[in-house]
Amino acid sequence: MANPSPGYSIQLRVEAPAGVTATSELVVTVADAGAVVTAVDVSESTGDRVLVDLTCYAVSAEHASQVAEALAARDGVVVHDVADRTFRLHAGGKLEIVPKTPLRNRDDLSRAYTPGVARVCLAIAEQPADARRLTVKGNTIAVVTDGSAVLGLGNIGALASIPVMEGKAALFKQFADVDAWPVALDTQDTEEIIRIVKALAPVYGGINLEDIAAPRCFEIERRLREELDIPVFHDDQHGTAIVTLAALVNALRLVGKRLSDVRIVVSGVGAAGSAIIQLLVAEGARDIVACSRTGAIHRGETYDDPHRTWIAEHTNLQGVHGTLAEVLVGADVFIGVSAPNLLGEAEIASMAEDSIVFAMANPDPEVDPVLAARHAAVVATGRSDFPNQINNVLAFPGFFRGLLDAGAVDITPDMLVAAAEAIASCVREEELNASYIIPSVFDPDVARVVAEAVAAAAHRTALVQEESAA
Repeated sequence: MANPSPGYSIQLRVEAPAGVTATSELVVTVADAGAVVTAVDVSESTGDRVLVDLTCYAVSAEHASQVAEALAARDGVVVHDVADRTFRLHAGGKLEIVPKTPLRNRDDLSRAYTPGVARVCLAIAEQPADARRLTVKGNTIAVVTDGSAVLGLGNIGALASIPVMEGKAALFKQFADVDAWPVALDTQDTEEIIRIVKALAPVYGGINLEDIAAPRCFEIERRLREELDIPVFHDDQHGTAIVTLAALVNALRLVGKRLSDVRIVVSGVGAAGSAIIQLLVAEGARDIVACSRTGAIHRGETYDDPHRTWIAEHTNLQGVHGTLAEVLVGADVFIGVSAPNLLGEAEIASMAEDSIVFAMANPDPEVDPVLAARHAAVVATGRSDFPNQINNVLAFPGFFRGLLDAGAVDITPDMLVAAAEAIASCVREEELNASYIIPSVFDPDVARVVAEAVAAAAHRTALVQEESAA
């Protein structure tokens, strides 16, 4: 699974003897060292020397050093600098605040700030709903974390989580023109997190909970949904569930099976796994077996975690026992949101004909996708270097765009399903194949159709509530 990756992109400034084959020899050396060259630029040249900038993908930081050493070992070659392009991109952070209205003179200042701003403050005090129209609240999301479950890195804390939260905010803006800001909290106490988020909520139109460990994330989301009048969305749960359902809808279309008929095995019952299972059940899946580290979850066992208890009560109706490998025999679908390298080729071969494998553990999936593809009809991962990347960025920007446009105050299962169906619809019938069941994250239509679908679902919910109140 160790492949050169853009995450380890480096740029080497190399001085070498001039000659017809000077650059090609450097490229061959880099390739022989196992890296992938993506750009070659001659930045300076003299009669007998050239200065070359080589950009390439490495496997790891250690591998990047090995590439530099291989170049330096050539006769007459000097490596002047090795720049880590990922760290360079993050230098100074990835976000900034820019005023929407220029303040060019005293007139502008008097309206944007004192004394004119006082009139707007009083208007909001009289009509609080106007805050959505007259402040950033109408288009701003808080990306809230405590740093306890960041990517696959674990509990690295609030400070170290900031680059991820900045990236999330950048994605909101890039794909849906939603303004978002990282809110990394230096506490992992459930009650304190709830108090802080409630206290800072007035300036935001929605809360995106991110990278908070289970099971605390469930309680935090539940309480905030109950106690705030703005939508609260835990992306690790519901964003993952939306995109997984979208991919599964198209994968089942491709192999000619129905959700209500297939047997689904889910590995991982944390935040993502629990939300995926709940959404699949809501959509009509009838045969799901969920597996934790100890094997299949079933009604014959007592669980302290209420989410595992719910899973035991609503899935595995046949009472299947056994390890992940054992319960996978004959299954139509495998969905992994757990740990790397849990399965091998033999386990995938034991599944039903035209099986579907979603191995989404990151950065290393539950099974090598290349091996899985020898037996499964469709294979998807969470990685960008394999086909069918199941990536939450397909969901959350458009989802919040729709919530904000509709002025929604809550999130319903109908909205989650609407978002999944919208994402699935972005792959047209003539485009659908084993390597393309889910649209690209750069598909310009995805955020728009998701936003429209979510806003329509929100309006339906509001209409039903109004009719019930009447």
